[in-house]
Amino acid sequence: MIIIIIPGNAKNGSVILSLQTPLVEIFVQHREQLRRIAMSIVRTADFADEIMQDAYLKLADGSCMRSVQKPLFYCCQVVRNLAMDHFRRRTTEASYRSFGLDVEEMARPTLVTPEKVLNEKQVIAALEQALGRLPERTRRAFELYRLQEMTQRDIALTLGCSATLVNFMIRDALDALQGCRNLLDD
Repeated sequence: MIIIIIPGNAKNGSVILSLQTPLVEIFVQHREQLRRIAMSIVRTADFADEIMQDAYLKLADGSCMRSVQKPLFYCCQVVRNLAMDHFRRRTTEASYRSFGLDVEEMARPTLVTPEKVLNEKQVIAALEQALGRLPERTRRAFELYRLQEMTQRDIALTLGCSATLVNFMIRDALDALQGCRNLLDD
């Protein structure tokens, strides 16, 4: 719909003209016929309604303000093209689905190789060895921090020391484990 406001003078007020494009008028007059065209292609009332809405917006948008020789035929063609596009898109999407399984939810196969298992065992052994060389309290502070996810303040209360000392103990443990990084593949 095109709205034109013509400002008036003091004697007569503003005049508002409301013009609908001829295509929109034809679309509204023949709505049921156009909906049947969409239904014959997409076979679902909900999808047909979506197509009708898209077609109306396309026609009302004004992008097709040129003169059309046969406006009803043009409206039918717009609805048909939108319905065919929708049908093709649904068909393509359905071809990617198989047996009702959602591909995104499927578990991805893990590639567990003997080399990977061996590497993981070597990393764990190296970590245990590095942690075993630490003083007991430092190792305990690190385990509380990393494994039990306690705050440094809570660890300090548990171990009976200052939070600053806990911070240094965690840093020392991380420094000791730094040598194990080269064992990690990824």
